[in-house]
Amino acid sequence: QVQLVESGGGLVQPGGSLRLSCAASGSISSFYTMAWYRQAPGKQRERVALLTNSGSTNYADSVKGRFTISRDNAKNTVYLQMNSLNPEDTAVYYCNRVPSIPWGQGTQVTVSS
Repeated sequence: QVQLVESGGGLVQPGGSLRLSCAASGSISSFYTMAWYRQAPGKQRERVALLTNSGSTNYADSVKGRFTISRDNAKNTVYLQMNSLNPEDTAVYYCNRVPSIPWGQGTQVTVSS
């Protein structure tokens, strides 16, 4: 069974950047759509970025123009480049495929001065 491990989170100042990685223990076929989600304290998990098997992307309005999703199938890894971060981006970030499999533990992103 494929397991997902997110990494790359941390504490960053407003305006800063982070690159998140999502490594799969098994093969994530290029057939699958992949997505990044986030969950802030007291809020529901929301999808922030999606990458289809054909290379199309979709972003939440709140991150459009600042976040970029990409994948490296040879490394079984999906990335989320986050620029111009602001405190509202503070959350635990998760990746998953569509349809979803069991969630990983996520990686904490904290944007604060």
